[in-house]
Amino acid sequence: MKLLYANEKLGQFPPSYYEATAIPIPDRPTLKGELRADVCVIGGGFTGLSAALHLADMGYSVVLLEAHRIGWGASGRNGGQLGTGQRKEQPDLEKIYGMERARALWDIAKESVTTTKGLIKTHKIDCNLKPGIIHTNHTKRYDKEALELVDHMSRHYDHDLRYLPPDELQHEVKSPRYSAGVLDMQAAHLHPLSYARGLATAAHVKGVQIYETSEVIQIQDGKVATVKTAHGNVRADHVIMGCNGYLDGLNEQVNRHVMPINNFIIATEPLSRAQMSGIMANDYGVADSKFVVNYFRFSRDRRLLFGGRESYGYQYPPDIKSFVRKAMVEIFPQTESLKIDYGWGGTLAITMNRLPYLRRLSTNVYSASGYSGHGVGMATMSGKIMAEAINGQASKFDIMSEIEAKGFPGGASMRHPLLVAAMLWYSLRDRL
Repeated sequence: MKLLYANEKLGQFPPSYYEATAIPIPDRPTLKGELRADVCVIGGGFTGLSAALHLADMGYSVVLLEAHRIGWGASGRNGGQLGTGQRKEQPDLEKIYGMERARALWDIAKESVTTTKGLIKTHKIDCNLKPGIIHTNHTKRYDKEALELVDHMSRHYDHDLRYLPPDELQHEVKSPRYSAGVLDMQAAHLHPLSYARGLATAAHVKGVQIYETSEVIQIQDGKVATVKTAHGNVRADHVIMGCNGYLDGLNEQVNRHVMPINNFIIATEPLSRAQMSGIMANDYGVADSKFVVNYFRFSRDRRLLFGGRESYGYQYPPDIKSFVRKAMVEIFPQTESLKIDYGWGGTLAITMNRLPYLRRLSTNVYSASGYSGHGVGMATMSGKIMAEAINGQASKFDIMSEIEAKGFPGGASMRHPLLVAAMLWYSLRDRL
């Protein structure tokens, strides 16, 4: 079974809050026949759309192929949090790679935020971009580390964070489950499907040819590569893969290093102002310190969007609303009586080191994936980085592609069972 079709039918969005409220765009045709382009981009999420848009700005002819619909995958289903930095904190990166390399990774991550905000502003994308993310500690033993991080980021990276001691955190996030926290006002949150659709509209205006319901079944290497679908082919000088959790065996090297997992979100009924203030004081996004992260924020129409819990098989739980409600009520007991209007899941991709996996797979085939829950900014940036590499400016691509990456253990038949065992262990540790 392919993840592309495990839980939804061809070309159909899940009935999510995002799908119900996203800015509209027209359907795109299925690829039929033969096309020639400078670059063929595979995947209509943040990675592929950003790559296509940046390449078009550079003057390249681009064809983008999406197996379902634009933003159908993780890009249109995620928590919508545009975080600063890499998935690992800077002190951890410094210990692994040294200060010089850690700073280079910080600079790329910082650019990912400015690039995302810049695209939204330049192309007037109506995606409800709002500043501020709070990182909350689910155990007091992280409080000292959080305070040290605020000081470290100010001294070494000129990045202002605000430490929220327990009393201030309780004012901001009214949950008995959290101790202290850190507020990052450079981070932001947005409507992810509207952002993806806005990128697609901008790319189309720039001349990118976009085809939906056009699953790629094979890439034939060569000086001019051939990208094959069921009903047509694209011959291109360069190929960019932005498939993330929905790679489905298209490339074995990426499969060894990037693994799919499922995550879930619910949206409550619209809340009164009093109900909102009884949950959070301000309109910030929040993500906690658990290994299986809980994340939440308010929507434009005053719903609580709450994400959390994971599954590791192909099929989603039969009742997503109940599955995630349990986590929401644990964090916010005051939400127990709220009606849940939407519940949906999606497949993201993780790596062993939780850093993106960017590689040149052959002379003219590039891939970026494995954002490990940090993809709004870094997927956008990875598309830009691959576009720059094709255009002869590979310095950022080289920094990212030189990150050492261990493959998941076990070989093709045992990778997934071993991943399930590891993730269950970490989720048990969260509970304990």
